Amino acid sequence: MKRSTAFCQALLFLATIFLNSMRAHASVSYCKPMDPTKYRPHSVTITEFGAVGDGVTLNTKAFENAIFYLNSFADKGGAELFVPAGKWLTGSFNLINHLTLSLDKDAVIIGSMDSNRWPVIDPLPSYGRGRELPGGRHKALIFGSNLTDVIITGANGTIDGQGAIWWEQFKNHTLDYTRPHLVELMYSTEVVISNLTFVNSPFWAIHPVYSSQVLIQNVTILAPLDSPNTDAIDPDSSTNVCIEDCYISTGDDIIVIKSGWDEYGISFARPSSNISIRHITGQSGSGAGIAIGSEMSGGVSEVHAENLHFTNSLHGIRVKTSAGRGGYIRNLHISDVTMNNVSIAIRIAGQYGEHPDDKYDQNALPVISRITIKDVVGFNIGTAGMLEGIQGDNFSNICLSNISFGSVRSNPPWKCSNIEGYSNMVTPELCNALNQVPSQATDCYDDDILEQQPHRSCASRSRSHFLKLSSIQ
Repeated sequence: MKRSTAFCQALLFLATIFLNSMRAHASVSYCKPMDPTKYRPHSVTITEFGAVGDGVTLNTKAFENAIFYLNSFADKGGAELFVPAGKWLTGSFNLINHLTLSLDKDAVIIGSMDSNRWPVIDPLPSYGRGRELPGGRHKALIFGSNLTDVIITGANGTIDGQGAIWWEQFKNHTLDYTRPHLVELMYSTEVVISNLTFVNSPFWAIHPVYSSQVLIQNVTILAPLDSPNTDAIDPDSSTNVCIEDCYISTGDDIIVIKSGWDEYGISFARPSSNISIRHITGQSGSGAGIAIGSEMSGGVSEVHAENLHFTNSLHGIRVKTSAGRGGYIRNLHISDVTMNNVSIAIRIAGQYGEHPDDKYDQNALPVISRITIKDVVGFNIGTAGMLEGIQGDNFSNICLSNISFGSVRSNPPWKCSNIEGYSNMVTPELCNALNQVPSQATDCYDDDILEQQPHRSCASRSRSHFLKLSSIQ
């Protein structure tokens, strides 16, 4: 009987994914068209600069020399650096304007296991220090700053950070500086990262920060489910970012949006906004499928995410912040989500995360408002939701619609405090639901949620009002 039940649940889960993918929603995209196959009139191969793809020879100088040479073509239509089949060991290297870094399907760029090959650079101004330790931070394997028109692509070639040595240092408290990313682009625009596999990042894998017009498409990101802080994609104080058609299995958040840390993020005042996320499948060891924060002090807004499929994860959807963060999270719309074997499906946490130092303002309270989550189906869910604001700082206009988790393992299925909002067709029943409708259409982000129809069957809906959700301590 158990086997039959599990089989039926698996079939229902797959059917839900299929039906969601067939829905005729008008997708929101904030990115202008950018082509990863953009023609470059000049092209060289890394072997022309003495690189050896044996997995042993260090090729940092070859990458540096090749890119230095290609810089002369930046104003002549740009250039391509091609990495052929082989294992190309390297330390950190910098990209340039109007460059395509292209990998063969059998090419593997491998990060050196010698931390000295990853130089230490200044901390981000919106963080004030390294994220893990005071002081600087190791530079990403592939790094760029103040760039325009950069493409990192391939025929599903691989970039391998060999992160195990970094994870061990983190666990043993022997790090000297904050761990590096695989890819970081700062103050850059017109960035495309596509058709590649990223594995074993020492820290966050792909980190666009202070950037705009960023397209991350058709990438696979892999790290062990127990690897620490291996977020996959972290847009940070960036605008007009589009993330789509990715498969991710990693130790921490699959996609997480950030915008600076406490007083440094407040002072730097660079928000993340206009971000679209769609067609993402993955699993996360200790993180969430999609998350906001907890470093959100510059503000996060205008985020649309849809067609998300998460399995075997601690959290499905997560918003995390705390007193001292300041900033805001508003106008967040998440829809068409399926989850299977997720411990906590939806979590909004107002007491999460540490602080960079003791200079933060405890009275800098975040403003969390107008978050809409709708059309969500979950199977094998532990807790339906934990929605917990901050005492004296209620999170408002949290709108949940057409959500079904069936029988969850926890009792009660929802835990709510310092939260205000609305609900419609949510099972198990939300805490403290009241028969009231929003006072105005703008209470919930995306007006069409007010027209949501309750399920009668897969093909039939009838109109229903929102219930007011109010849980204030």
